[in-house]
Amino acid sequence: MAIKLNAEIRNVAGKGAARSVRNAKNIPAVIYGEKKSPVAIELNGHDFEMLLKQPGLRTKLFQIALKGGNEDAVLMDVQYHPVSDAPIHADFKRINVKEPVNITVPVEVINVETSKGIKLGGVLNFAVRKVAIRGLIDDIPEKIVIDLADLNIGDTIHGSDLVLPKGIELGLHQAELAFAIIGGKMPEEADKPAAAATAAPAAAPAAAPAK
Repeated sequence: MAIKLNAEIRNVAGKGAARSVRNAKNIPAVIYGEKKSPVAIELNGHDFEMLLKQPGLRTKLFQIALKGGNEDAVLMDVQYHPVSDAPIHADFKRINVKEPVNITVPVEVINVETSKGIKLGGVLNFAVRKVAIRGLIDDIPEKIVIDLADLNIGDTIHGSDLVLPKGIELGLHQAELAFAIIGGKMPEEADKPAAAATAAPAAAPAAAPAK
């Protein structure tokens, strides 16, 4: 379901105008894309800050209500104040809801503690924590989950192994990425050097030199 957002069009752009918007406790933002001119807008500061506490906003459709019509868009970026950490600007990108969009979503691992490989002493290397996917905005998931329960030491989850929802496909260059690896040695492999050392025969004493 789309997130509805009310906004006012800013007729004046620039740093000074943006500062005035912030002084009024609002957030300056911009909508761009779809081969249309960018539109500078102003959002209610309190409402937008509350909205940012919701998870998965980067995968949601926003319907931004403006005087003269609505804009369908996705949230691309939020800039924050370096000291107060309050949002100071937002970027939205227009989309056509009937066409696939390219979006990056987080990757999450589950069942780490119960993983076969971890129980045997393996170490998880969670190497890539975001994946680029493509699909209709209404089908885009908030995250992609990797289940480690059946993974053993030496197993690797590549992009091509990810379980994707129906209608969603991997973005470019994602299939060969190694997202999660359980490294280490199997217990029997780790025991081999010690066993070999124990089984090695003692060296024969050196022969006494002939007189």
